[in-house]
Amino acid sequence: MKAVLLAAGLAKRLRHLTDSTPKCLLDINGKNLLHRAIENIEANGIKDFIVVTGYRENMIIDYINGNFSHLSFEFLSNKDYSNNNNSYSLWMTKDIAGDEILLLDSDILFEKEIIRKLIDSGKGTCLALKKHKLDEEQIKVLMDEDLKVIEIGKEVDLHKAQGESIGIEIISGKFLKELYNVLDRKIARENNVNEFYEVSFQEVINDNVSMYGVDISEFSCIEIDTVGDYENAKLNLKI
Repeated sequence: MKAVLLAAGLAKRLRHLTDSTPKCLLDINGKNLLHRAIENIEANGIKDFIVVTGYRENMIIDYINGNFSHLSFEFLSNKDYSNNNNSYSLWMTKDIAGDEILLLDSDILFEKEIIRKLIDSGKGTCLALKKHKLDEEQIKVLMDEDLKVIEIGKEVDLHKAQGESIGIEIISGKFLKELYNVLDRKIARENNVNEFYEVSFQEVINDNVSMYGVDISEFSCIEIDTVGDYENAKLNLKI
């Protein structure tokens, strides 16, 4: 399994903090988000990484090379990062991903046990699900009684959704193959480059390819989208 880390974006909602550094290199009580994520992934036995960079990418590459030379990294450069979304960055990995990936957004502060729970779930393709009070902006998940994902996205009914997808997934086998086919159609043929990858998840799910939710609510995690998120993470860090 390879870990795919998406780290191309501008993080506009975190300006001024990101005027001179990419979001994933923001320090939180002595370690930046990227460092914490790589350590957590390595702690679960994964040593091969694909990192998609864009905004101030040399800072990310230099940091990784200077701190994690014992691990294997492949870097892909999303040159048009300001005009596309994370579906495009994920699509870029299609030729080198292999048969199974651990997919992470690079702006998540999380406990390493979340990855272990996904691995140990026995599900070929699954996402980390956090149960808490939801709002319109979150990527929400609706599942059936077998915990199979039926709907995923910001548009899922707040009153029906069982939780939030936090942006950590294991994707393998048929689901991964079909996902890349969907992304290839959208991006290479339709020039639809500005979507969240969860929209393509939904297309694959609609074709009866299974993805499951794994409840990780007992563990700490926070997505750093705003200055408020960042300050809250520094004050309440328990990881």
